[in-house]
Amino acid sequence: MSQRGGPRLAVVGAGSMGAQIAQQAALFGLSVALQDISEDQLERARRSNRQLLERRVAKGRLDPAAMAAAWERVSTTTDLAQAASGADIVLEAVTEKLGAKREIFGRLAAFSKPEAILASNSSTMGISQLISPACRPERCCNLHFFYPPLVMDLVEVVKGPQTSDETIQRATRFVRDIGRTPVLVRREIAGFVVNRILHMATQEAYRLLDLGVASVEDIDTAVEMGLRWPLGPFRLGDLTGLDVTYCARQHMYETTGDPRYKPSEQLAAKVAAGELGRKTNQGWYSYPSKVKR
Repeated sequence: MSQRGGPRLAVVGAGSMGAQIAQQAALFGLSVALQDISEDQLERARRSNRQLLERRVAKGRLDPAAMAAAWERVSTTTDLAQAASGADIVLEAVTEKLGAKREIFGRLAAFSKPEAILASNSSTMGISQLISPACRPERCCNLHFFYPPLVMDLVEVVKGPQTSDETIQRATRFVRDIGRTPVLVRREIAGFVVNRILHMATQEAYRLLDLGVASVEDIDTAVEMGLRWPLGPFRLGDLTGLDVTYCARQHMYETTGDPRYKPSEQLAAKVAAGELGRKTNQGWYSYPSKVKR
C-alpha cells in the first residue's frame, strides 16, 4: 500500500502515457508498479520521468525531497503477473490496437485480485470490447487520461454495460486522489466525449488539407488564432503521435461505419512513411533531434 493508504496501482505499458500516469500517481503518494515487456522501454520511461520531475524542481514547482519520494514509489518490471497480482487498480496503457489489449486483459483475469479494478486507458475503445467474462465485467471500466498525463487535468471515467456503481465510485475517487478531475461517461460509446468532439473538428482540418484548401501551417494558424486552441490540429497530432491518431481514426471508422471518421489519405501516408510526429523528429512538421540542438 502507499504511504497515504491509497490503492496500489499497476500500469501496463511504459510508453509516454503509461509512464506519466504512473509518475502522476506516485506524486500523490501511491505505490506504483510500471510493467512493460521491454527493459529498454522501462529504462526510457524512467529517464523521461526523471527529466520531467527535475524540470519541476528547477522551476521551483516541486520540492527535491518530494521528487525523491515520488521517484522511489515507482517500481518497474517486465513480469505482468508480478505487477498485477498485488494491485488494487490495474490500468492498461498499451498501444491502441484491439488485439494487443484483449490479450493483456485475458492474462489480467488470471493474475489480478478478484476485487481489483481492471481499467483501460484507451482513447476510443470501450471496456466491453477488450474483456472476457473471466475478467468479471462488473469491476472493469475505462480510465481515459489525456496526453501528457503529468500536465492534463481531465480523466474520462467510462462505465461499461456491466460496470458496477461501486467500481465507478472507486475509480472516480482514485482519479481525484491523484490530483485529476474525473468526468463520468455514463454510456459506453466509441471515442467517449472529448475525442468524439475533437475527431470531428480535426477530421475537417485533415479534409481541408486533402482537398488542397489550405496548408498545414495556415490551417493550424487559423485554428489557433481564430478558435483560440493552444495547438492547431496538426501540431496537436505531432505531439500525440500520428500513429496514435491514425489508429484512433481507423477504429472509429470501423466501429461506426461513418465515412466522416475515415483516416485522411495524407495522414495514412505519414504513418506508412514512419513520420509519426515529435517522437520520430518528423511529422507534419520537422523537429531537430536533441543531438542537433
